[in-house]
Amino acid sequence: MTVRYLHVIHSLNPEHGGPPQGVKQLASAAIRLQHQVEVVTLDSPATPWHRQWPCTVHCLGPGLLKYGFAPQFPRWLRQNVTRFDAVIVNGLWQYHSFATWRVLRGSSVPYYVFAHGMLDPWFKRQYPLKHLKKLLYWPWAECRVLHDAQAVLFTSHEEMLLARQSFNRYSAKEVVVSYGTPGLPVDDAVARRELFLQQHPQLRGKRLFLFLGRIHPKKGCDLLIEAFAPIARLDRSLHLVLAGPYQTGMQARLTRLAQRLEVAHAITWTGMLRGDLKAGAFHAAETFVLPSHQENFGIAVAEALSCRIPVLISNKVNIWREVCADQAGFAADDTLAGTRQLLHKWLALSREERERMAHNAARCFSQRFHIDTAAINILLLLAQHRSIRQPGLAA
Repeated sequence: MTVRYLHVIHSLNPEHGGPPQGVKQLASAAIRLQHQVEVVTLDSPATPWHRQWPCTVHCLGPGLLKYGFAPQFPRWLRQNVTRFDAVIVNGLWQYHSFATWRVLRGSSVPYYVFAHGMLDPWFKRQYPLKHLKKLLYWPWAECRVLHDAQAVLFTSHEEMLLARQSFNRYSAKEVVVSYGTPGLPVDDAVARRELFLQQHPQLRGKRLFLFLGRIHPKKGCDLLIEAFAPIARLDRSLHLVLAGPYQTGMQARLTRLAQRLEVAHAITWTGMLRGDLKAGAFHAAETFVLPSHQENFGIAVAEALSCRIPVLISNKVNIWREVCADQAGFAADDTLAGTRQLLHKWLALSREERERMAHNAARCFSQRFHIDTAAINILLLLAQHRSIRQPGLAA
């Protein structure tokens, strides 16, 4: 019997980071496995983000303010929920999670919550005023959303442990499911690499360190530039590529930092990359670097691994233990000293050691972080709780 389930998410805007991309990939994987998936979002129907999706997307916005209050959403959910075996809420602290709880608490249709790192205590430390607002909201809203869910889903054991540290009266049925991506195309890697280098000819012949993600304070780009500057001055073949959408005015501040450290000539800003250009950037890189202060999963980390690119990450990227266990990269503290340690450890490797780590990266991805693994785990969970049994989903 086919599993039918609904993803609920505040927005599908790709600039919001991992959750929209994760929902898209999970939906695609479930459909490949011959299940039925739909998505409901509080985006306006006029937004372009839901086009060319693998499944039906219902746009019920725009919601009011950042909270996304949209009274039409609970009405739609009441009218349509019986078409589904389960509902998966993606993300917290906005109207879509609270409204789903109000409609489905006590319902015969269970709902699950993907926290997507939004219970991480890093936010509590970094944004104390926002945390104060969350404390006021917590007892009558999100605390109940989590408590009444059939299960709260985490992408790693590390994320689950961290989630217990932010709020009192936290109570949830916790389940760790794998997460990931289908990976980037590895066929025609040379052609994609060449396409990227044609766009950025100054990178040809350079040893590229790649950062790909939002240019955001939590990503540690300032640490990366500061750690990269002294080694770039010693070796002019090294070059840093910073790829991603600019947020919170970070690029201007980071550009000034690079100029002050006299390393601006060795840094290329590409903006957000998609499709073959994105794949080409990975295939052109020697290693992927993410010294993030907080990273629930790190889709870009998994994408790098899929391209046989070893990763240099902070131990605040929640999959760092798995990466190190598979010898697919290095991890260190999210400090300047830690970031310098990552770069120096990579440069100290021999060509044979780098090739061995590249082989390990591909194996780590295929065994741990392919999206089909996550999709099967979630479908098994839904089947278990709904007493659905079907061929190919052995409990």
